[in-house]
Amino acid sequence: MATDCEAWLNANPVESADPSDSFGSEDEDGNKNPKEINGNWLSAAPPAGATATSSLQEARLRAKARRRLRKTSSRDSGRGDSLSDTGDGLRGTPAPPGSPKSKLLDRKSRHGKGRGLPKKGGAGGKGVWGRSGEVYGPEQVDEKDPNYDEAQENCVYETVVPPLQEGDFEKTVAPIVQEYFEHAEAKEVAEQLAELNLGPLRSQVASLAVVLALEAKSSQRELTSRLLAQLVPSVLSCSDLETSLDQLLRELPDLVLDTPGAPQLVGQFIARAVLDQILPRSYIEGYKGRVDCEWARAALDRAAVLLKMSLGGLRIDNHWGSGGGLRPLTLLIKEMNLLLREFVLSGDPEEAQRCLRDLEVPHFHHEFVYEAIVMVLESKGEKTFSMVLQLLRSLADSSVITGDQVRRGYDRVYTDVADINIDVPRAYSILEQFVEQSFIIGIIDAKSRDDCPCRGRKRFVSEGDGGAVKVESC
Repeated sequence: MATDCEAWLNANPVESADPSDSFGSEDEDGNKNPKEINGNWLSAAPPAGATATSSLQEARLRAKARRRLRKTSSRDSGRGDSLSDTGDGLRGTPAPPGSPKSKLLDRKSRHGKGRGLPKKGGAGGKGVWGRSGEVYGPEQVDEKDPNYDEAQENCVYETVVPPLQEGDFEKTVAPIVQEYFEHAEAKEVAEQLAELNLGPLRSQVASLAVVLALEAKSSQRELTSRLLAQLVPSVLSCSDLETSLDQLLRELPDLVLDTPGAPQLVGQFIARAVLDQILPRSYIEGYKGRVDCEWARAALDRAAVLLKMSLGGLRIDNHWGSGGGLRPLTLLIKEMNLLLREFVLSGDPEEAQRCLRDLEVPHFHHEFVYEAIVMVLESKGEKTFSMVLQLLRSLADSSVITGDQVRRGYDRVYTDVADINIDVPRAYSILEQFVEQSFIIGIIDAKSRDDCPCRGRKRFVSEGDGGAVKVESC
């Protein structure tokens, strides 16, 4: 081992290296001290009789000095200029590793690691506007700025809605009114119309709503009258309503082609508006002697007659009638019973379908199924049995009554059959036959058929019962 170290030292002597690459210590006179390299003291040259251990130690120290010199040179290779403590430039003269000058431009932490905080408190990244939670105060305007404009100090910025064009009026307002016929929320319609910049087209809102109601049902005409009472005067003014009615009276010859009863319906709208106090009574009187169109004259006469009848005690505040779920349940049940009786007398299933649709209560059709089955149980002949069975089949095939409503109607009969049996002793047997026939022709499914209750055979006293009479099983 010692022989190898001596051979390496002879091949790479330290004295042959560049003096600028070694940083030996200097004495007070500025002379090099050959016994110290980078703070490591070297022993004197070993005598001829020195051992191999001392030579190996000296070789290790020299190799360590060369590694430290190589590491320092690679670190300062990119720094062409360095500043001394006095500010003098030292071009190409690296500072000793142990000198404070080597750490003058070092951007790394002197403690070996930083505090772990984000740069600039988290406000220095790309796309960051400031620190988290920082609140900016009002910006101070510099009047000496060349871009300063004194007129901008008093500017008020508002959201401007462009006025609605005449070509887009019907496309925008008609869906709002048609949707109102479904949800019946007049306040929501008023809010939607208030957000639009109708401008001069504001007076056409009422006329468009009435035209759409003329082609609808009576319940939707009632909703239209309520909508007009809600829009005046929050969205529309009385003059806007008068302008709309004037336009309707002028367009009656064209409206009659699609709706023959348009003059009477428009007259009822006018009378209802007067009663709701959104139209003055003088509106009708102002047309006396100035109407040439027979359809407009018929509408005004209809309105005048209704107003005179209201003075005699007739209520026209609800002359359109209330449809759908607005009517009480007792009234709906009564109308369904009348419908069934009329069908038994006439035998016309199509008329029964039309009358059932006019009730506008698809969620309450299970009551119709219930009343129809109860009518069969209370009847004594086979005619009602077969006719009701035919009616339910036609209603189920035409999807007027959904399968869910049919199932609910049958389940309600199953629940009340025990009470019905008190008045109709043969209720269980008739119900079993009706349910079986309903399953055969496809009105109900197998589950509804199996859910049908059956009355068991009454058991009398037997030997094993201890003399007790068996209770009926339903």
